[in-house]
This record gives sequence, C-alpha cells and structure tokens, in this order.
Amino acid sequence: MPSLSRPEARFAVDLVKQCCDLAVAVQSDTVGAFLEKEDRSPVTLADFSVQALVSHRLAEAFPEVPLMAEESTSQLRGAEGERFLERVAGYVRKFEPSANSVSVRRWIDRSQWHGGSSFWVLDPIDGTKGFLRGAQYVVALALVSNGVVEIAVLGCPRLSLKPATAPGSLATDPAEVGSLLFAVRGEGAWLTSLEDEDFLQLSVSNCEDPRHTVALRSFESGHTDESWFERVVKHMGIETDPILLDSQAKYAVLAGGYAGLHFRLISPSTPEYREKLWDVAAGALIVQEAGGRVTDLAGKELDYEAGFRLENNRGILASNGKLHEMALKSLQATK
Repeated sequence: MPSLSRPEARFAVDLVKQCCDLAVAVQSDTVGAFLEKEDRSPVTLADFSVQALVSHRLAEAFPEVPLMAEESTSQLRGAEGERFLERVAGYVRKFEPSANSVSVRRWIDRSQWHGGSSFWVLDPIDGTKGFLRGAQYVVALALVSNGVVEIAVLGCPRLSLKPATAPGSLATDPAEVGSLLFAVRGEGAWLTSLEDEDFLQLSVSNCEDPRHTVALRSFESGHTDESWFERVVKHMGIETDPILLDSQAKYAVLAGGYAGLHFRLISPSTPEYREKLWDVAAGALIVQEAGGRVTDLAGKELDYEAGFRLENNRGILASNGKLHEMALKSLQATK
C-alpha cells in the first residue's frame, strides 16, 4: 500500500478526486461553453471552476505555498465575461457554499505565481479540446520544491486504467469510472479508481524490443510534428500502431505499462514553443516513479526552476527507460 502520511499528499489526492467530480458535473451540463484565449486556444467553465476550487482549498490548507496555474480572469471582462464568471461561481458553489463571482475571481487570480522555491502547479483541465470532444482530459496537480517535483496527482475522469498485462491492450474509449494516479518522490507510483481507494502499484512496460512497443503522441496534429514522429517510428522499427491521446493521459498510459514511448515533438508552426510546467510536472513524476524516464528531446533533465515555462528544454521524451537511449538516437538521426 502507498504511504499517504505526508499531509500534502493526502490532501492532493482528495482534492483532485473532488475536482474530477466538478469537471464531470460541468461536462454533463454544457460541454460546449468556452471562451477563446489570445492564442486562440479554448478555455471552459470547467477550467475556471476547477482552478477556483483548488486555489481556495490550497489557500486554506497551505497558505504559505503559492499556486502556479494556467488560467486568469483577464479574459472575463465585460458583460459576457461577467455572465461566464457567474456560471463558474454556480458550479463552484456546489462544492464550496461561500463561492460567488467576487470570491471566485479572487481565487482564480491568486493562482498567478510570482516566485518562490516551493509551489503547487495546476492544470485544471489538461486537454481542453479533448474535454470539449467528450474524449480524454485530466486534472493535474503537483508540488514542486527547489526544482524537484515531490508530489503528483493525475485525475483522469474518462480513462479506466489498470496495470497492463500486455502492451497495446489499452481501450481508450471514455470510461464510466475514471482513474486517479499519484506519486510521492521515492515512494513509487500508484493507481486507484475515482470511486474507491483500492491501490495498485504502477510499473512501466519492460519491453526492450522497439518492434513490439507502442508509441504515444498528441491527438491534435497541431500539437506535434507528425512527419518527424513517423520518421522516428520507422527508424526505430516500431511495428505497432501508435496511440493518440489528449493531455497527460499519455503519461498515465505510459506509467500503466500500455506503451513504451511518448514523444512530445514541437510543431513546425511553433518552433520556439516551450512546455509549460503544468503540462508536464505531474505526469513526469508519475512515469519516473513507475520506473520510467523523462527528458527533453536532447536527453537533458527537465529544469523546473526557469519559470512557468521549461525555457531550458525543448520537447519531451518519456519512456519505459529501456528504450530511452535508442529513442534519443533516432530523434537525432531523423530530425
């Protein structure tokens, strides 16, 4: 059984479970309600609702530890923004009776991190396009201290996951009962249902033959370099079909042993793009604690001390460890 003796770990697991209930409630009511950010990416009622609840709960429990999170209320201006915020407050109020549009705006904007060696990092709805399609998304929460991820939780409402008996056997159809994965540094990675706490320890695939492994990549073609991905797969001799998934659900699948490789390649249309901490931190620790390895595309360790973006890293390679060096060589040979 896992140890949840650290108060932050127990708190994070319980909070992410509650946030998954909140996200499911929003999705079942009105999956199509969203705004468009300046970068043209969507942000939903669920993004704001989950972030508000997490921010409020963390401020109550650990007021000295700041929160770094994706959303701000800068988009919620004017009459349309106020109406959107009222709807957010209505959902949050189901879990926190004191919520109103004023307090919710304050809770969301408390999440604008301004420095500090220890902080929480949140992606309230990682995989917003998956959320809007009724496909995969996750709630991702992690605690970072002195550049190291110490605690990680992934809530996956649409992914029913059990440790794999055979790579490639994963069914990615949306689940009635989702999964929660968490890790505490040095204590392994663990899996449970969102409805109980029957914990199972996770272990990555032990596959060493690239022909029989499974590779993961983003579902959205605009989030990756499809041509490079295909060249790498061919160069490595991977014979199985890839799994395309939104969000850090890919890290969950990798940690569960269903795949051996995850490539986060930079889209040719955005060559200067750098990963955000909230898109990586939780999933990376869970893969590592399940026995895998996570670096950038050049094999460098991820630098979590450069701000909210991984400025010193380019792209992500996550693996079962056994195929990592081979994948790095293929990336260099095919770029």
